[in-house]
Amino acid sequence: MPTLPIVGLFLLAGLGLLLIPGPSVLYVIARSVEQGRRAGLASVAGIELAGIVHTAAAALGLSAVLLTSALAFSIVKYLGAAYLIYLGLRTLLTRDKNSQAPVQVPKSLSQLFTQGFLVNLLNPKTALFFYAFLPQFVDPTRGAVVEQILVFGTLFVLLASCTDSLYALLGSTVGIFLRRNIHVRRMQRYVTGCVYIALGITTAIIGSEKK
Repeated sequence: MPTLPIVGLFLLAGLGLLLIPGPSVLYVIARSVEQGRRAGLASVAGIELAGIVHTAAAALGLSAVLLTSALAFSIVKYLGAAYLIYLGLRTLLTRDKNSQAPVQVPKSLSQLFTQGFLVNLLNPKTALFFYAFLPQFVDPTRGAVVEQILVFGTLFVLLASCTDSLYALLGSTVGIFLRRNIHVRRMQRYVTGCVYIALGITTAIIGSEKK
């Protein structure tokens, strides 16, 4: 098992990385602004479950495939990008019957959970992060490497769930104000849709140098 000083150093480094908003954070904020606190937290739950999957993959060495196989990397990358762009286009094209204002059709918590899970699962940057970041804190003399990676991965997911939840609460607070303003509410669909599309494009170009 890793020593307490190493665990403390890992948590500090992880917190520093998590405080820098990335695609997952922006997704959580967009969901929270659009549909409120519960929607944001459901999205966070899905995202963190995907983080656990990535942790297990890193521990088993599956993430190494993304580092060594350009084809596997590209497949995961473009699937994730396509999914985000699909969400963005669907948001932009959704209108009410009178075409006067965007339809705010609440998604169920299970739908939000699933979407959050897929967004993070299909993000190759996340998989590569777990493969490249976690091993730096592994000491083979302290026990099984797989167990250490699982420990660090679980700690990171727990830490991420805290920071992402804070972003969700912040987004829902801002969303309450925005939803009270009819003019802002009409623009909300365009902003949210554009955020998804921008995230999809970002995902598509991530790691293009690895081809």
